[in-house]
Order: sequence, then C-alpha cells, then structure tokens
Amino acid sequence: QVQLVESGGGLVQAGGSLRLSCAASGRTFSSYVMGWFRQAPGKEREFVASISWSGGSTYYANSVKGRFTISRDNAKNTVYLQMNSLKPEDAAVYYCAASPSGLGVPLRRYDYWGQGTQVSVSS
Repeated sequence: QVQLVESGGGLVQAGGSLRLSCAASGRTFSSYVMGWFRQAPGKEREFVASISWSGGSTYYANSVKGRFTISRDNAKNTVYLQMNSLKPEDAAVYYCAASPSGLGVPLRRYDYWGQGTQVSVSS
C-alpha cells in the first residue's frame, strides 16, 4: 500500500516556475514507477511525466518536454515535478501516482493516487 500527498501548487504568472512535491508513505516506494498527471476542468486526466524506480529513466508528454523535469529521491520517499516556462494551458489539478508496472504504461496501470494540487497560471 502506498499513500501519496502532493504539495507545491499555487498561482503563478505565465513564464514562471513551480515545483511540485509528492511525499509517499510505505517502505516499497523505490519499487514503483512514479508519474505525474493533470486534469483541467472539463477535460480528461492526462499524462505529464513519469520516472523509473531508480530515477535513471524518464518519460514526458510532448506538451511539457523541455519545460518540465521529473525527479525522485528514494531516501526521502518523494517525487518532484519542476515546472518552468509555465503557460496558461498548463493550469490544472496535478496528481502524482504510483505504478508497479513499466515506465510508459497508461493511466489505468497506476494503482495509487494522491489527492491532487491546483496549479493556476495567469496570462
């Protein structure tokens, strides 16, 4: 069982930066692929980024590639999402999630989810 708690959301101007954190409970954190997803009002939840258990491999949605960076610290049971050059279309509730499967698996293969943190971007 893994419990996830996101933090770090807020309001930022377009072009600004935010760093999201996701703290996990459970001794098996390092065995999970971790992902970030987002959901804007009226839209489906979409993939943002994921990172392998070791942190050695990452995967990004095209819409955030080059602007967002996912990382993890297994000693702290925490995964991060550094978001730079934010755009109004990045505004959404951001969720972290844990999957026992591989790096590029779809949303339905993530077993554990946090409650989400709101990111708002003003133009």
